[in-house]
Amino acid sequence: MDHNQISPARAKQYVQEVFAKLGMPHEDTLIAAEYIVRADLVGADGHGLFRMPQYVQRFLQGGMNIHANIKTIKDSGPMALLDGDNGLGHLVMSHSTELAIKKAKEFGIGWVGSNNGNHSGAGAHYVNRIADEGLVGIYLAVGSANHMAPTGGSSRLLSTNPIAFGVPAGHGKPHVILDMATTVTAFGKIKVKAQKNEAMPVGWMIDQQGQPITDPKKAAEGTLLPIGDHKGYGLALMIGMLAGCMNGGAMGSNVVDFNKDSSTVTNTGQTMIAINPDFFMGQDYFLSEVGRVVDELHASKTLPGVDRIRVPGEGAKATEEKRSQDGIPLAPELRAALNECAQSLGVSTI
Repeated sequence: MDHNQISPARAKQYVQEVFAKLGMPHEDTLIAAEYIVRADLVGADGHGLFRMPQYVQRFLQGGMNIHANIKTIKDSGPMALLDGDNGLGHLVMSHSTELAIKKAKEFGIGWVGSNNGNHSGAGAHYVNRIADEGLVGIYLAVGSANHMAPTGGSSRLLSTNPIAFGVPAGHGKPHVILDMATTVTAFGKIKVKAQKNEAMPVGWMIDQQGQPITDPKKAAEGTLLPIGDHKGYGLALMIGMLAGCMNGGAMGSNVVDFNKDSSTVTNTGQTMIAINPDFFMGQDYFLSEVGRVVDELHASKTLPGVDRIRVPGEGAKATEEKRSQDGIPLAPELRAALNECAQSLGVSTI
């Protein structure tokens, strides 16, 4: 493995050592490392190791609680509301996911909202965990900074507000996983572009006059564009209402930009839903039908120049298999940032 890569095991060890140095309980470091490194394994690089210096800064400056005690505020049958105690978002969502799974197996659906959380990486991780149990997972979240204006406006009142779905396919097939921002790109990808001094494509951002921005270092001057124009704006709004307003999380002008502010509590709101197919037509029938539809998609005719039809989640699965064996790519700029973070804490560099 060359200097531009890191093994998944070493990457997890790095995360554990850094968080342990800050005082995070051992069991929590294991969960955090698993979900953070998984982002890099599946190719969601803007949600993985790249975020570590930012997380550390927020812990050190009081923006996040290293000793979070996640609590249940309300619990009624299939539904619950959690207080994340301002902990690392991955821990809050892991707790929400396991509770949603438990409730779905008992009641048919588990709907778990949370407030007082933080950035939790890629939503695909959590719906994938639900699909591992043969259940359908849905994830909704208010993003950790407002980067989008309502259609026709220029005031940034909405975030990338992601949504993710996880559907088990059965019969040895990979889960069908859709994880998407409601903007044309996630803001983390812009931060990665800035770190690598790469230009953004036209169509990602516009300035206050509606003109394209391609320099990622000028991202603060503009707004991200929604997917599908007004449809993406509407989807982001609805997700924010269900994940933020309903759960007591920040929404609209109350959202704190965690890219600029490391000391203010973000109060991120998120929702995790698990649905049990056994309460409908049965899991065997559901998996059979999902598998049949996936096979039909794979066998369908392609346009000229297209080699095959892909189903959501297949690309991430292929990337995970490759990186698990070959290692995770690590840009020199990112390695330097991670090592600077490690040295400041007195833990091993990578």
